[in-house]
Amino acid sequence: MTRPLITILIAVLLSFTLLILNVNHRQKVQYLEGMKGEQAENFMVALTGYESAIRMYLPFSALPEQSAQRIWALAEIAERKGDTERALAAYRSLRSAWYAVRWLRQPGQSWINRCNTRIAALTAQRKGSTQ
Repeated sequence: MTRPLITILIAVLLSFTLLILNVNHRQKVQYLEGMKGEQAENFMVALTGYESAIRMYLPFSALPEQSAQRIWALAEIAERKGDTERALAAYRSLRSAWYAVRWLRQPGQSWINRCNTRIAALTAQRKGSTQ
């Protein structure tokens, strides 16, 4: 009776480990894709890569936080250049990525709050300039 139970337990543990390794690998690939896009000055490729890395959230991985920092930097650069549309796209993408993540608590809540503040300010600024 204990042998089949041990076999099942090992199979479940092995499957869980392989799942984590797979997600970790895909998260790194997406982060690197974001870096390539950023180096090539391709805003959408960079944004998509970093956002995907956040969505592949693993609790103890540093990549979601690093990806969030890179998206925030892309948004700030766009703001400095006066490109409100790209800045809004980046802030919304960052907020959306964190909202898509589920865990025991809501990860990235501080990023969500920061994005909400910037989105509100940029939206108000854009509305003010069109009137």
